[in-house]
Amino acid sequence: MVSDRPTPDRGLTHVALPVTDLDRSVAFYERYADMTVVHERDEDGRVAWLTDGTRPFVIVLLEGPVSHTLGGWSHLGVACATRDEVNARLAAARAEGRPVSGPADDGPPVGYWGIIEDPDGHNLELSYGQEVGATATRHPRG
Repeated sequence: MVSDRPTPDRGLTHVALPVTDLDRSVAFYERYADMTVVHERDEDGRVAWLTDGTRPFVIVLLEGPVSHTLGGWSHLGVACATRDEVNARLAAARAEGRPVSGPADDGPPVGYWGIIEDPDGHNLELSYGQEVGATATRHPRG
C-alpha cells in the first residue's frame, strides 16, 4: 500500500523567533531574505512560516512579546548571489534607517557579509562567498 503522506522531516527544519508585529516582520524577511509565507495560523496567537524555497527549512515567526533576540553575534544567515546584492540590500536598509553593520570581507570560508537588524532586534546576516555547503560536505556526515 502506498501512502499519500509525505516522508517525515529529518534534521534541522526551522528556527522560531518571537516578533511584536507579524505583518511588519513578514515584510522585512520578504524584502531582505527573499522569503515567502508558506503557512499562517491564528490559534492562540498569530504565526507565520517563511521559506526561501531552496531547502526544507522555515523561519517561524511567533507574534507576541519579545523577551530575547538574536542579537550580538547571534544571527540568521542568508546567502546572496553577488557582492552587489549584499551591498544593495545593506544600502536599502540604511536608507530605511535600520541598524546595519558592514559590509566586511573575511575571505574563505566566511566571505563577504553584512548584518541588518530586523524590526525586533534579531540580526539577519547577508553574505556572498561563504563556503557553508562545501565545508559541510567535507564533513564525514555531509
